[in-house]
Amino acid sequence: MEKTSTLSKSSSKTFDIILSAMLITLVFVATLFLNIRLPIAANGGLVHLGTAMLFIVSIVFGPKKGAIAGAFGMALFDLFSGWTLWAPFTFIARGLQGYVVGKIAWSSNRQGNNVMFNILAIIVSVPVMLAGYYVCEAILFKSLVAPFLSIPGNLVQNAVGIIIAIPVAIALKKLPIFK
Repeated sequence: MEKTSTLSKSSSKTFDIILSAMLITLVFVATLFLNIRLPIAANGGLVHLGTAMLFIVSIVFGPKKGAIAGAFGMALFDLFSGWTLWAPFTFIARGLQGYVVGKIAWSSNRQGNNVMFNILAIIVSVPVMLAGYYVCEAILFKSLVAPFLSIPGNLVQNAVGIIIAIPVAIALKKLPIFK
């Protein structure tokens, strides 16, 4: 009996690791392969599908998976795409954003099934992400003013993310595998 219990715990951990790796990869690929550099200021930022994927992962799988996928997936993008200095800040900002979305979407045993709470979760997460990148840019640019120029691009990125993520998350949550 104990051997079966140990085996199921082991396979459960293995599944959890594999799932986390797949979610990180989804965020990374969504960020890498479809991104548009915005012509807003010197560092207008990017609009990419990684934000939508981070929201989807957080809503469908909860705060832990959302934080892990957002932090690692987007920081890996930074490392492989010439944004290396940003990677540690992205790790924190996007990890926190994924956690906030998942925590609110999964609060009170909702498990990402309440559309209004999912929208609220994303909206609440945006200032967290903005603050993370504001601190990043204040450090990198040695200016408290310059980071304000990136806010419009970051807002566009999050708006695109919510427009894509909410219908996709609704569709996924209807599938038997995610119930």
